[in-house]
Amino acid sequence: MKHSTAFTLPIITAILGLGTLAPASAGQSPAVVELFTSQGCSSCPPANANLVKLSNDPNVLALSFSVTYWDYLGWKDIFGKPEFTERQVSYEPALGQSGPFTPQMVINGHLSTVGNDLNEIRSTLASEPALTGPEIKLSGDAAMIDAAKGHARPADIWLVRYAKGTVEVPVARGENAGETLPHAHVVHALTHLGTWRGKASRFTIPAATDDLSTAILLQEKNSRRIVAAATD
Repeated sequence: MKHSTAFTLPIITAILGLGTLAPASAGQSPAVVELFTSQGCSSCPPANANLVKLSNDPNVLALSFSVTYWDYLGWKDIFGKPEFTERQVSYEPALGQSGPFTPQMVINGHLSTVGNDLNEIRSTLASEPALTGPEIKLSGDAAMIDAAKGHARPADIWLVRYAKGTVEVPVARGENAGETLPHAHVVHALTHLGTWRGKASRFTIPAATDDLSTAILLQEKNSRRIVAAATD
């Protein structure tokens, strides 16, 4: 669904892709796939289902961000937060997009796809080089980021709290009224921890609540490329 009441993206039938990622070596970052979705978007269920499949791949960090700009259609997304919408909007200039739309999958911060064609997504992931940023280690109340081996551009450090597994959400109103939608790795909180400038760094992180999992994303400020990621 485009962020316009006059345009709706077609629902593309998801096809199970044959390509898979090569196993990640020790200390290597997983590929990061962010789905921007909404329970009020009739085009989103296939992309949601594809993220469920991707969430089972140990070499992929799949994250579901619920946006808020479709809430006016009659159903308020129960996971939606303005900061998730702001994150999607911040991607669009670097991705060459005129504005946000759903569903949208952003891969490693620099590739965009609708997310409804699993074969296309898996092919893109298989062709993506491994992330080349520093190793990130999570230990108790700290995230430790190694020093850069070469030139390092300033990068934002994002703390992501998400629920592992899949949750089914019944939708009572709006474009998906009467449907029960699956959501995988739903993001509940997004916090900017600071800026990494190439030196070994340690950042204190608060304890997770409600059995949420923790992920750290290291993301270049201007290009929005994700250069490293880690999850517990």
